[in-house]
Amino acid sequence: MSSLPVVAVLGRPNVGKSTLVNRIVRRKAAVVDELPGVTRDRREFEAEWNGRRFLLVDTGGWELNPGEELTAGIRSQAEAAVSAADVVIFVADATTEVTDDDQGVARLLLRSAIPFLLVANKVDSPKRDLDTDHLWTLGLGEAHPLSALHGRGTGDFLDSLIELLPPEEEIEETQYVASLAVMGRPNVGKSTLLNKLAGEERVLVSEVPGTTRDPINLIVNLDGEPFEIIDTAGIKRRTKIKDDVEFYSTLRAKETLRSADVALLLIDGQRGATHQEQRLAEEIEKSGTGLIVLLNKWDDVDEEQRLHTEDSVADRLAFVSWAPVLRMSAKTGARIHRLPKTVRAVLETRRNRVPTTELNKLIRKWQEAHPPPVRKGRRARIIYATQAETEPPTFVLFVRGGDLGPDYLRFLENRIREQYDFTGTPVRIRTRRRHSAREIEDVKS
Repeated sequence: MSSLPVVAVLGRPNVGKSTLVNRIVRRKAAVVDELPGVTRDRREFEAEWNGRRFLLVDTGGWELNPGEELTAGIRSQAEAAVSAADVVIFVADATTEVTDDDQGVARLLLRSAIPFLLVANKVDSPKRDLDTDHLWTLGLGEAHPLSALHGRGTGDFLDSLIELLPPEEEIEETQYVASLAVMGRPNVGKSTLLNKLAGEERVLVSEVPGTTRDPINLIVNLDGEPFEIIDTAGIKRRTKIKDDVEFYSTLRAKETLRSADVALLLIDGQRGATHQEQRLAEEIEKSGTGLIVLLNKWDDVDEEQRLHTEDSVADRLAFVSWAPVLRMSAKTGARIHRLPKTVRAVLETRRNRVPTTELNKLIRKWQEAHPPPVRKGRRARIIYATQAETEPPTFVLFVRGGDLGPDYLRFLENRIREQYDFTGTPVRIRTRRRHSAREIEDVKS
């Protein structure tokens, strides 16, 4: 099976790379902000123009002399994207003079011998087309004037891009790949885990909380089976969000969670489960995504800390006690080999289906032994039950009389879990009212 051609977007900070990426993929996929350095890791998006598909890679801002470890990491990530690309889009700012960083990117491209297109961004009107003359000093030929923000000139630019792509090959339909969302508060080790699973420094790792801004997608082979691993930004409470970047990062993390098959919730073994992990587990359960709890940094904690962490998980995450708990170290890789087997088990339980006949026999048995409580003078009665969906398993109860109430629904969920294996997945129970003939007559009258 051949892969899509790879197009890397390169340039110094704050020239509009992510804005151009969003314009090409026709959606707000990448976080955009006036603050330089918002994009830090490589992000990949599938794009298409005039029937030709390609993989678009957004990179962080390239700097000639990165002053900090984090900015040096951003530069290395950008250069790694270039080395793996078939074509490079070099984005320059038409409204400013050529900088040393621009010259550095130009030298990098001339040494690489990779086909490239020079883009003069922020050319918002025909009157500004001549403002791109200073970009000739880069030695890369004529620049394509466009406005990524307004879309001006992007059609002609994309036509030129398609001409540089390698010859099109037939691409076979790929098999479905399960997605695993790596969740956790900032600086708990999510990116370290992804790099360990990928076998390379694919995502920036820093002691600075919030290094990851966008979800990072990677296809990783675990025990001979491909999985899509998604490293997400830490989800923050609304009161803790300081700016638009954090707001959109949190929003994208929640969107990723809703579309994932299984969430890997990382908890710092040295601190245990806090209110933040409790809130994340609530988000995961609400989304219907499978859940595996990972106690990270387990090799660095003593016996007393381990007992504290285990007690905190049992206490704060009691409502998701159905989730498997693995103890491991993302940094050293200790006990990570247990993860693929656990993931496959959770994926299997999410697809489990209970036969309708069996389910109704059990519901009648449980209802006779423990009838629903009387509410507002009426006792509900379940007359029929069925499993309507899988992933997550969803049961529908048809009820007459009063309401069952959340306590009785929890009772039924616990009985279902005791009877069938739904380890690692939320179980949803919905109710539908069935009116008796007498109730229908009362409504008519």
